[in-house]
Amino acid sequence: MNRSSNAQTTQKPVNLDDIWSELVEGILQVFEQEKSLTRSQYMRFYTHVYDYCTSVNAAPSGRSSGKTGGAQLVGKKLYDRLEQFLKSYLSELLTKFKAISGEEVLLSRYTKQWKSYQFSSTVLDGICNYLNRNWVKRECEEGQKGIYKIYRLALVAWKGHLFQVLNEPVTKAVLKSIEEERQGKLINRSLVRDVIECYVELSFNEEDTDAEQQKLSVYKDNFESKFIADTYAFYEKESDAFLSTNTVTEYLKHVENRLEEEKQRVRGFNSKNGLSYLHETTAGALKSTCEQVVLIEKHLKIFHTEFQNLLNADRNDDLKRMYSLVALSPKNLTDLKTILENHILHQGTEAIAKCCTTDAANDPKTYVQTILDVHKKYNALVLTAFNNDNGFVAALDKACGKFINSNVVTIANSASKSPELLAKYCDLLLKKSSKNPEDKELEDNLNQVMVVFKYIEDKDVFQKYYSKMLAKRLVNHTSASDDAEAMMISKLKQTCGYEYTVKLQRMFQDIGVSKDLNSNFKEYLANKNVTTEIDFGIEVLSSGSWPFQLSNNFLLPSELERSVRQFNEFYAARHSGRKLNWLYQMCKGELIMNVNRNNTSTVYTLQASTFQMSVLLQFNDQLSFTVQQLLDNTQTQQENLIQVLQILLKAKVLTSNDNENSLTPESTVELFLDYKNKKRRININQPLKTELKVEQETVHKHIEEDRKLLIQAAIVRIMKMRKRLNHTNLISEVLNQLSTRFKPKVPVIKKCIDILIEKEYLERMEGHKDTYSYLA
Repeated sequence: MNRSSNAQTTQKPVNLDDIWSELVEGILQVFEQEKSLTRSQYMRFYTHVYDYCTSVNAAPSGRSSGKTGGAQLVGKKLYDRLEQFLKSYLSELLTKFKAISGEEVLLSRYTKQWKSYQFSSTVLDGICNYLNRNWVKRECEEGQKGIYKIYRLALVAWKGHLFQVLNEPVTKAVLKSIEEERQGKLINRSLVRDVIECYVELSFNEEDTDAEQQKLSVYKDNFESKFIADTYAFYEKESDAFLSTNTVTEYLKHVENRLEEEKQRVRGFNSKNGLSYLHETTAGALKSTCEQVVLIEKHLKIFHTEFQNLLNADRNDDLKRMYSLVALSPKNLTDLKTILENHILHQGTEAIAKCCTTDAANDPKTYVQTILDVHKKYNALVLTAFNNDNGFVAALDKACGKFINSNVVTIANSASKSPELLAKYCDLLLKKSSKNPEDKELEDNLNQVMVVFKYIEDKDVFQKYYSKMLAKRLVNHTSASDDAEAMMISKLKQTCGYEYTVKLQRMFQDIGVSKDLNSNFKEYLANKNVTTEIDFGIEVLSSGSWPFQLSNNFLLPSELERSVRQFNEFYAARHSGRKLNWLYQMCKGELIMNVNRNNTSTVYTLQASTFQMSVLLQFNDQLSFTVQQLLDNTQTQQENLIQVLQILLKAKVLTSNDNENSLTPESTVELFLDYKNKKRRININQPLKTELKVEQETVHKHIEEDRKLLIQAAIVRIMKMRKRLNHTNLISEVLNQLSTRFKPKVPVIKKCIDILIEKEYLERMEGHKDTYSYLA
């Protein structure tokens, strides 16, 4: 049959009654599915619809619809008959469904019938394709309500005539199946999935006749809301029952399993089960409901108590499990962080208190190692059990900062004891010793030092002690490794900046310059044909970089005085205008002592300080002196001389009839001619108690002075930038700016403000006494 037409031909009108009997028989065959349509049948039915829709049937001019073009009216009649057929067919189906008893049978029949109906509707939609593309499309474009494509019409009919009646018993049957599955029974998941797919398919907007996007209203209103309510009730009851008969740790494992089960019920990327049945949009509501009921709202207090117990028992695996569950709702981690912080603080404080029984205040290695042991333990816990969570890292840092800066050692001594002991521990690591570790181990130890250093509040105190000990190592040539010293300074520089380490780096430069200076001095003496009786070495230190104080004057032995004079002349010739101040307390030398016994001469080498040398060299002239004579000959202070003599008497180099602890100016000391020692080189160079006391007092004095200068500098910087600032904000900014160096005390800041006002850097504003302005 030729379908083409031109302006001169017309097609004979097709009467709907003539084709409907055959068409409805074919449609019924499609829906009953007792026998499949053949290809020729399908094409014949399609042709009937096409012929009918394309036939010209002139409409009367005065019809009520007000539309022109008879094709629209022809399509309407066919559309109405199809709609009526679907209603009749579904009414018969509903009668059959009402006779069904039993949830599983209902689900089975419902899903089977739904899938059959859905398929049949698709076939019918294909047969009526021309109707969809023309008449239905035109009606929708003109805003006609209640007109749908044939597949959508079939769904609307199912929704209105079957679903509205059956949705409650079907939904009830689905929810019962899910509850049975939660109780451990096997269910037919495919039935549940098919019902839910039906709900999703029916979730279209009937007002939007041509919309393809699903709104999920049927699914959410008729299933999801009831499912979430059932889930809440089920787990509320189960969690209470489980906790009443099991431990919290067992409950945690149970919760993990339950959450995984619920996740597998939802279709989507996280599901590993091909028969997952819940729509992916349910995941959020289901996850929130399970976590709130099982974990957050109902049992969090029990978790807090158990969390502390698990920390006490070091149950890291259970701690990890609890964290991972509570972290599903991050806002509930706050209390766990607080518990962890308090626990670490308690453990750190207790550990230091225990080690204090072994005098940790004077044993820097024990003190620092105790801190590191606590940190290492809980850092590993935070890393593994708490997934290195920023909040738990912060809790660890706060706790460590508290117990390192405030513990029994700092309370018994001073707040600056921790940085002092840490600096002394560095000195032990970096000083030459028979126990010096390998380079790799030393680097690891220095990294550990920096871990503790990070928590030290008074970093300026550490700097003072570290620089003093570094200076002694450099001057006495007792550094284990120049590379290690440079590495430590580099680490401090990275943490605190250039200004913090600039003096330490200059010390190294001075030692390097001094090596060249010694070579030049020897050349200078050689050029002048000056022979020296002693091997004389010198180190010139910049006064602003080294933490040494000028020594008390005393009469230098003639044996040393000549070399000192020669170097002064050499240095003055090279650097006019510079003045050398000799630090005799830092000087040392070696004396050769010959002891004749039984016609045998034994030579001993004594490593002594300059003060000790000045005393011992006196005995080249005579074998016995009173203390007063030695005072006159050395011109030193009596207190210092007494301490020098006590050291020499203890070393048995000298002897006296008086007790070494009760020497007076009249006491007599003699050279011990019968001196014996297994060693041939003996180090008798020990620091004087008075020097140590002065040194300690000087360090603390300098710290306070330097702090005042730093506070004043910070105030000036802030005010120079701000121009005007009230008192509270100025205090706050000063505290913030200096927090990396030390924690300033507010009264000291106030005092520094007053000093700067006196120096006319600042002034109080008239009418605003709590506000300062900067004076350029």
